[in-house]
This record gives sequence, structure tokens and C-alpha cells, in this order.
Amino acid sequence: TDLRPLDILSEVVPAHGLARGMRVFQVQGVRGFQLATSRPRSLGFPASRLFIHCDRFPEEFSIIVTLRVLSVPAKRNEYVFTLMAEESPSVLVGLRYGPDKLHFLFWSQERAGGWQTRVTFPNVSLSDNQWHTLVLAVSGQSFSLTVDCSIPKDVVVETPFPASLSVKRASFYLGNRRRRKGVFTGLLRQLVLLPGADATPRICTTMNLKVATLSVPAVLQDVPTKPASNEVLKYPYETDTKVTLGSRPPCTKQEKMQFWFNASRRGLYLCNGSSWISMLEVKQKLDYVEEYQNLVTNSETMGVEVFTIPKVGLFAATANRYTPPGSAIYKWTEGKFVPYQNFPTYQAQSWKYFTIGKKIFLAVANFEQNDRGQEFSVIYKWSRRKEKFITYQRITTHSARDWEAFVIEGEAFLAVVNHREGNNHNIDSVIYRWNPRTGLFETNQTIPTSGAYDWEFFTIGPYSFLAVANTFNGTSTRIYSHIYIWLSGSFQLFQSILTFGAADWEVFHIGDRVFLAVANSHSYDSGMPVPSNFYAINSSIYELNITAQMFVKFQDLLTYSALDWEFFSVGDDSFLVVANSFDGFTFSVNSIIYRWQGYEGFVAAHHLPTVGCRDWEAFHTAEGSYLLYSSAKEPLSKVLKLKTT
Repeated sequence: TDLRPLDILSEVVPAHGLARGMRVFQVQGVRGFQLATSRPRSLGFPASRLFIHCDRFPEEFSIIVTLRVLSVPAKRNEYVFTLMAEESPSVLVGLRYGPDKLHFLFWSQERAGGWQTRVTFPNVSLSDNQWHTLVLAVSGQSFSLTVDCSIPKDVVVETPFPASLSVKRASFYLGNRRRRKGVFTGLLRQLVLLPGADATPRICTTMNLKVATLSVPAVLQDVPTKPASNEVLKYPYETDTKVTLGSRPPCTKQEKMQFWFNASRRGLYLCNGSSWISMLEVKQKLDYVEEYQNLVTNSETMGVEVFTIPKVGLFAATANRYTPPGSAIYKWTEGKFVPYQNFPTYQAQSWKYFTIGKKIFLAVANFEQNDRGQEFSVIYKWSRRKEKFITYQRITTHSARDWEAFVIEGEAFLAVVNHREGNNHNIDSVIYRWNPRTGLFETNQTIPTSGAYDWEFFTIGPYSFLAVANTFNGTSTRIYSHIYIWLSGSFQLFQSILTFGAADWEVFHIGDRVFLAVANSHSYDSGMPVPSNFYAINSSIYELNITAQMFVKFQDLLTYSALDWEFFSVGDDSFLVVANSFDGFTFSVNSIIYRWQGYEGFVAAHHLPTVGCRDWEAFHTAEGSYLLYSSAKEPLSKVLKLKTT
């Protein structure tokens, strides 16, 4: 079998320039073709130009596509390519996509008249205005789809791909099926047919998996030939980029991928659809931290969550100890947090903000029972009409400490940490899956935990992980916390790490390196001699070792009943701030900001006086960068401003 890649896209592009009905656009630094919808037949060529020595389509093959899909309306399908006989409207081979689905079509001719077979891959989300590379491998009855080099989706169908599919008098059509309906409206960068092989190993060797390439037309090459003297580029291209000057403009989906130049800060920013991301500016340096706002809370605050509701504003949710008056959210108004909405909660421990499609949710973890002896945590949904959160779903929990929301392969999940049931700390924590049909979260998996405090979800390449901070098993805080990996539809144990009253995991990236920090709160073991200080104990930072495929210890930092880590950046510098809560004698303990210093690791840079510090949140506004800390010992949280040079 000839394993030479057959570049379908290049066949449409003439050697001297562009075909009629094609334009080149550069988006996110990557070039692709935009296809005209008025003349679909002009974007075709005879199959004999590819199949020179044989007029049969390969029995085993891969199709490699790199594309950028725009939003696709419901019930609409768009074709990436088709292979059609000139005398028939039937599609011999084709690839099309709809909302959250990809369809591969082929024609079986073994029976009189033949019939069309459609192989559907569900839960394939392409309509996000991002570049994606797809590898579809076909062999008999087996069809495998890999998106951005993630875990393959495999489908086995009753009808195998034909062993002898004739392509006599057939033509390839780019982005259409020889008519205007279903024409491809996005950008196409790569379309390659590789006979006789699964192309995944050849494609998935690059760092940028979304634009991995096997063969790309010269006109789309990333580095154009430099023109001589006043000669124009051989292949001119367009970009849909606009630069706005002046005061800070809005950043919504309409402004996505547009630029804003801030003259006062000499900075260039890119809109990602919700916020402005710095692309080029005079880099700031953290100089010192100053007290900015004393935020009076309903009672002592166990946790805080800062979030932004698009077109509404910036908010902070505080999880407060007592009811009444319960917990509250505050809205950032004229440079300060002001009370916005109260909630009846029962020793609330934490909040989690998340979205599912256009729906906006806020979940609270309740630690105690309500007045009627019922114990549940509550998910609230944002009402755009009322402009406040309303009760959406109650879920039975057991001394809940934390919620974690995440998405895997297009499905939404919500995990709760159950701390204890009565005096039993060794109980199950639960992962719930969103059911789009009922619009509710339903139990998907249970995981045994020991007095757990925290979940932390993160991804590395195509893999998804969930780390749990186990705190106490009934006799000791010297126990293992676990990291789980998502495999075959559920979380499975990946690694166990010895921790000491673990209260928090924080994952962060510095360059290409991946770190995981644990906050150890205290060391207690009923069977061991009493230490001089339960609470002065090392918290540890682990780094992912790719070769060993595990996290290995990178650095120990002395902490005092640490309850939280928060990672943040200022300019090119990276920082970690720890919530030190108790040193064995007093709750008035300095929490420390550590600065990343490369080979030295994290080095203490700023000592911040705090009282019973429980949680840190970093956030940014147009006016600057801030830290918010919550106190579990007084009804007063503080907003600190990061002063830069």
C-alpha cells in the first residue's frame, strides 16, 4: 500500500495562487481557507488526480482535518468534504458536522442500488471558534476519531467500509456536497487522506496539538516567503483583527480576537470572549502590598469565591459560619465590594461558581443540618430577569467542605467533598454528572475519602485528573491523599501522596512545568508521641515528572496550620500565597507570599498579617490586581491591593 499522504486541500489550490472562491485568513496566528458559498462546484477536482494508478478508494485509511468551526445553528450540518460520482447525487465518501456531532458518510455498493451508511461520533464540540485537528481512522467495521490528540472515540458499526469502492468519474468537493445547502462556513487549514494507516502516531508528536500538521498547502505555511525589495507577498492573506484605541472597551463574544491598545499603560490586549488578556506591555513588578478594603461579613468566613458574570460584573461570595444571617455575595461597585444578596446557609464552608452553556450556577457546601434536621448543600442558578441567584437543586451531603466543577469530553460534572457522617470520617465523596435531558445533576461515581477537605481538578494534555485532600481518618492526620485520572468513563487511582491534615490542593503551571501544592494543616496521630507543635509543619510542592509519569516532591515550605494556597502572576513573575491560620498559640499569624525564583524555587517575599486566615483569592480589575483573604476567626475579610512598579 502506498502510504504517501494525499493532500486533498492542495489539489484545489493552483500553483500560481488561489482558486476562485477561496480567501486566506489568519486567526490566532494560524492561516486557513475561507470558502465561498456561491459556486460550490468550483471547489472540486476529479478523483483521478489523486488515484492515479488505481480507481478504488482505499479499504483502510485515515482522514486528517485541521479546521476552525464557527457556531453551527441547531439542526444544521456543514460538509468538510465529499466524494461524489458525476451522474449521482449520492455521497460516496463524506465528512460533515453538526452541533456537538461529527458524521462520516460512505456508500455501500454490494447490493443492488446500494445504500448510505452514516457513522456518528457524539459529544464532539467543535463550534468554539478555536482551531482543532481531527484524525479519523477507518478499518472495516471500526471507526476511530481523535480530536486534538485526546483519547480516541471508537465506534463499531454493522456495515463495514467497502473493500472495493469505485471512484471512476467521481470528484472531490471541498466544503460542500455540490450544492449551496450545508456549505462549510469556517476556516479549513488541512485536509489529507492517508491510505493504509492510522495517522494518529504521525500527527500527535507536536506540542500544539490543535494545529498538528501532516501536509499543508504552501499558501497556508506559517512563515511566508520574504518579498524582495518592493515586491508584494506571493500569497496575500487577510485577518479579521481590529485594534481599538482609547478607554477600556467591552470584551464579549462579538469582540473575541480583537485587540485593544491601552496608551496609558503602553499595553496591547487581546479579547478572549470575556476578558482582555495582555499580549504586549511594559511588564509590571510587584513592589509591596497595601490594605485596600475592610470587608465586613455576616460572620466568620470559611471560604470565598471571586467570579465574573458577563455583562453584569465582578462578585465575591463569602461562605459564612452562622445562620442567621447566612452567607452573602458582594458586587464590585466603584472600586469596592458592596453587599448584593444574602443566602440561608448552615455553617457554609465554600462556594463554587460554574457555567453550563449559557446557564450560570453557584453551589454552596453546607457543613451542618438546617432547622428541620435536613442536611443538604444547594445549587443556585442565576436569573437574568431578577438579576440574582435563585434555588435550583438541593443535594444531600455529609458535612460538605468543597465543590469542584469541571467538564470532560463535553460533559459537565460537579464533585462534592463529604467530610464526615456523625463521627465517621471514612465515607464516600460523590461526583455528579449533569443530565441535559432532566437539567439536573445525578450521581455518577463515589470515591472513598477520609475527612476530606478539598477537590482539585486539572488537565495535562488530553488527560483529566482529580486530586482529593484527605485530612483525618478518625485516628490520624498522617494519611494518604490521592490523585485520580479519568479513564474509560470514570476516575481511577493514579497516585497517592502522604499528607498531614491536607486542607487544599493547588495546581499551577510555570512555563511548561506543572506543579501541585498541598496545604498541610496539622500533624496528629493517636498512636504516636505528641509533637512539640502540631501546627508548625511543612507544606509541600510537587512537580510532574513526565518520564516517571508521577508527581515528585520539589520543595518543602514551613507553614502554620496551612489551609489554602493561591497561585497568581504579576507581569512575568509567579507567586504563591499561603493561608497560615494558627501557630499553636495564636490565630494572628503572618501569611506569606512566595516568589518564584527559578532554581531556588519559591522564596518568601512578603509577610502579611492575618487573623485565622482561611482562604485566598486573587483577582484583577481595570484598576489593578488584588488579593482577598477570608478570616475564620472574625467577621472581617480584607481586600489587599498589589502595588507595582
